[in-house]
Amino acid sequence: MSSTDPSAAPAAARWAGVFPAVTTQFHRDQSLDLEGTARHCRVLIESGVAGLIMGGSLGENQTMAPDEKRAVVRCAVEAAAGRVPVLTGVAEMSTRAAAEYMRDCERLGASGFMVMPPMVYKADAREIAHWFRTMAAASPLPWMLYNNPIGYTADVTPEMFEELADIPNLVAIKESSGNPRRITEIRNQVGDRYQLFTGVDDLMLECAILGIDGWVAGSGIAFPKENQKLWDLTREGRWEEARALYRWSQPLMKLDTHVHFVQYIKLLMQETGLGTEWVREPRLPIAGAEREQVLAIIRKALACRPGL
Repeated sequence: MSSTDPSAAPAAARWAGVFPAVTTQFHRDQSLDLEGTARHCRVLIESGVAGLIMGGSLGENQTMAPDEKRAVVRCAVEAAAGRVPVLTGVAEMSTRAAAEYMRDCERLGASGFMVMPPMVYKADAREIAHWFRTMAAASPLPWMLYNNPIGYTADVTPEMFEELADIPNLVAIKESSGNPRRITEIRNQVGDRYQLFTGVDDLMLECAILGIDGWVAGSGIAFPKENQKLWDLTREGRWEEARALYRWSQPLMKLDTHVHFVQYIKLLMQETGLGTEWVREPRLPIAGAEREQVLAIIRKALACRPGL
């Protein structure tokens, strides 16, 4: 087990709680809807979330031009107005572009980053370690490592997290391998060195039982009060109530685990009045039988929405 002292992480970076992955709102013509994005950020903050993550996979990072990404970060920082930390996803194809983006976002007032592995190129273990160490050196701000081998091929194992434990501003892990065993394996390997977040909505309760510090929520951005209540119930050990709320939300949470998760969650947001379904191409809004199936799931759940 690593002997790295977790107290070495800056106090302001000891992230915990619900850090939703926020969508980037677009107009129907695919132009940025910064007003809509800011409005949703404010709703999320008012629901009790502990932080915001802009420009992740759900935020359609890879479809935006460099100036658009920076505009979204600026928008979120202004909307948050210091109430919660604002992180931004770092999803670039080159090391130079990623480091430049981090430095720019630091100047824009971001509180930290969620760093993905190199995009498109399938890096090996040595290259993955070099990538993350280079990102750590690009800015002194704290950051969360996003491990999603299902979506991005690269898998950061518990053993690799031990090797990276000497990086002081690497403070958290978003674990999205889809294997809840990893929560215990990481704890056994590195103790409490990192704040552990789950990034798979419909494994949230299982991971909460195993012991996590936070949740990067996806579909819950469309029903933030219920989402926050579920998290709070797990913190309070009120498992019967948590199970009941989890069973209601689970069909909606599964919308976060499909290849069309961005379209599904944006459609869910539209149905709850918190956004629109417009996405940036090459994505297209879902249509036909698929659309009717997803709407049926959404409307069935909303028809029996629990009163809080």
